[in-house]
Amino acid sequence: MLLLAGVALAQDYTIRGFVYDSENGEPVVFAKIILLNQDTEEQIGTDSDLDGYFSFAKLEKGNFKITVRTTDYEELKQSVSLDDNSPLITSLRFDAVKPDNIKDFEGVNVYADDINKKKNVEISTIKLDQKGLERLPSFGAENDIVSAFAVTPGVVTTGDQGGQIYVRGGTPIQNKILLDGMTIYNPFHSIGFFSVFETELVKSADIYTGGFDSRYGGRVSSIMDITYRDGNLKKFSGKVSASPFMAKAVLEGPLFKSKDPNSNAGAAYMLSMKKSLLELTSPTLYPYTNDGDGLPFDFTDLYGKVTFKGDAGSKVSVFGFNNRDRVNYANVADLNWESFGGGLNFLLVPSSSPIFIKGHLNMSSYNIFFQEDPNSPPRTSKINGIDLGFDFTYFLENNSEINYGISLGGFGTDFVTYNEIDRKIQLDVFTPEIGAYFNYRIIKGRWVLQPGVRLQRYGSETQIEPRFGAKINASENFRLKFSGGRYSQNFTSAESDRDVVTLFYGFLSAPTNVQDELTKPNGEIREINHALQIAWHGIGGFELDITKELSLNVEGYYKFFPQLANINNNKIYEDTPEFSDKPDELKKEFLIEQGYAYGADFLLKYTKGRMFLWGVYSYGKTERWDGFKYYTPVFDRRHNINLVATYAFGKKRDLELSIRWNLGTGLPFTATTGYFQGEQFLDGINTDITTSNPNEVSLLFGEINTGRLPTYHRFDITVKKNWIFKNKTQLEGVFGITNVYDRDNIFYVNRVTNEKIPQLPILPSIGVSYKW
Repeated sequence: MLLLAGVALAQDYTIRGFVYDSENGEPVVFAKIILLNQDTEEQIGTDSDLDGYFSFAKLEKGNFKITVRTTDYEELKQSVSLDDNSPLITSLRFDAVKPDNIKDFEGVNVYADDINKKKNVEISTIKLDQKGLERLPSFGAENDIVSAFAVTPGVVTTGDQGGQIYVRGGTPIQNKILLDGMTIYNPFHSIGFFSVFETELVKSADIYTGGFDSRYGGRVSSIMDITYRDGNLKKFSGKVSASPFMAKAVLEGPLFKSKDPNSNAGAAYMLSMKKSLLELTSPTLYPYTNDGDGLPFDFTDLYGKVTFKGDAGSKVSVFGFNNRDRVNYANVADLNWESFGGGLNFLLVPSSSPIFIKGHLNMSSYNIFFQEDPNSPPRTSKINGIDLGFDFTYFLENNSEINYGISLGGFGTDFVTYNEIDRKIQLDVFTPEIGAYFNYRIIKGRWVLQPGVRLQRYGSETQIEPRFGAKINASENFRLKFSGGRYSQNFTSAESDRDVVTLFYGFLSAPTNVQDELTKPNGEIREINHALQIAWHGIGGFELDITKELSLNVEGYYKFFPQLANINNNKIYEDTPEFSDKPDELKKEFLIEQGYAYGADFLLKYTKGRMFLWGVYSYGKTERWDGFKYYTPVFDRRHNINLVATYAFGKKRDLELSIRWNLGTGLPFTATTGYFQGEQFLDGINTDITTSNPNEVSLLFGEINTGRLPTYHRFDITVKKNWIFKNKTQLEGVFGITNVYDRDNIFYVNRVTNEKIPQLPILPSIGVSYKW
């Protein structure tokens, strides 16, 4: 209200607008907008956001020229004069037109990077669009956003199967995955090549590996914010593709549109369908897998969206999704899960105010079932969440801006698991949440400062989370940056640190059945007041533009986790009055722990014309303290290397070669040191152990996570050929080889039988797609 009152009294002028693709009505993201004051020859620049929106605020009277530059469209220009008769807010619209022939916009690329690097802190951030995702090597002849996650600095993956990712010492439960503002609880399929996201629909994918600002809350490790397009508002279009791994179809087009050819008002729809084919194709094409039975993976993804647009840029989108996944290795492991949900988003651009308003209302659900063998009890987990939120952006002069917002929601969890001695652990809870944030980006000379604060309310617990980011533009080619803050979350996972590879990740709210005190490593006793997970981030680094095409980004980080909640593998007693004399650490279902993670990430990137090179080296160390001792979690990978190269051949650049090589040192695991006959005491205290002959096998474990799996490494190659016909439809053929030199990487080990399942062997694949 105060900001709106200030706007009403202001006499400054604002020029704002949207940039759209003339062919399909979609917003043009990250277009470079240059405002030239023709009276003073002063020039300032900004870029369009995910909605194609840009704004220049706090302008005085004068004559201006606006130029729109992008890498894929012809340059656009428009003149605007501001005088006493002009409105305080001038709204513009640009319809970008693609050129008939391929052009090299290298200069535009450089200028685009200059604006973005200088005005945003962007520490621990990777931003990709659809073109960037398609440039990475594809798995099984299919592009997927998981390729981007896998090569991001600071990210550790569990390999080819399972799809879990660990970011700078955080667990998968500590990563927040957003699709158009909606939380996706499990974004990956059991075969880790593929996610639930459709690359063809992606407008942008922003990955924050730490130090993210106050707009994001509810997680202590990382944020992955994915935004889909709105759909083709001009004509019916789509894409169909098939490979041995999957078949999919994407359809989009207008439901209705304005009769005015210069208007962008109307409604558009999008439909996406994916179905895996491995169960059908792998016994024939890959008979050397799983003893000739092929690969037992099956998944189905469905997504739909309808967007209603107004002529002034305001819009409302309604969407829904359903994802199913199943993997079943006979007598080894049975895993299946389903997620579904939907909601609506809206964008409001008031005609008389420079404030930009976004809102969302959505819900999502996730259910998972895991059974290691037919004789063991299954582990299950369900979570249902709902969220209502509003976000406001107020634009200031010189690209400075204020962001603030509020969110209301909650989630319910129903979780069942069993510890090492088959003690049942169950939690069924609903928890409300309220969040509010304020974020201020100030640009003054060489400095970019971004202070912020987030207020997070979980049930009866309130957390105040200060955040801060800064960048110093030391020179045209060298920039220093820093970010940090406090983070909290009300989610906990329960996975066994004794599993060689973790397949099951359950979701539950912060548990109440925890110990009252934690003995810290220095012997100090700390009282436990709640079971929220808490983290502090501190990140610093620099950006160096070695040449116009070659850049180096270096970051060091330290994450301190003063409080983490974990399943209690030490539990041997029930938490009942008869065991009141036993220590909490032996009877509570969950333990409060502490931990830390530190490391360094190096990213070397080269982009010029036909060539794209991406080199990443990450060093990291993570430890947890459980009140008794330090231990290494299962995702502690000390060294990780990712090398990616892409080159486009031919006059039209219609033949593309991409390669990727990944090497990661071995992950920790707890070794099995022995076996013994386990007595079940079927007759209670009357059981005669001298005559009983139990067939139950029990395990003796070594020191927790002191073993290391073999080093993981894999080499992939992809070749794409594109044919563009006179009617502008496209046919693309893709040939790929995954795991070119057939490296045996561990997927899963059954502790009782010692049966080992390797990750994917060498998998050649060919695919074809048609786009119109």
